[in-house]
Amino acid sequence: MAHPFDSDLDVRGLNCPLPILKTKKALIPLPAGAVLRVRATDPHSVIDFTAFCDKTDNTLVARDEDDGVHTFYVSKG
Repeated sequence: MAHPFDSDLDVRGLNCPLPILKTKKALIPLPAGAVLRVRATDPHSVIDFTAFCDKTDNTLVARDEDDGVHTFYVSKG
């Protein structure tokens, strides 16, 4: 299911820790409340993005998975 987003980041093919590092960098210029859509194929990304949002002011708004591609919607805190 698609969710509204303000910016898009494709980290498919990258493994930990690169998806989280690139997400941190992509969130910097966004205003508070903006939603970043991140698409990843790292099998550990579900754990990584959940932990990342739990440890920061950011919120994991939604998460989808389709054919091995995990899509995360992260709202900047």
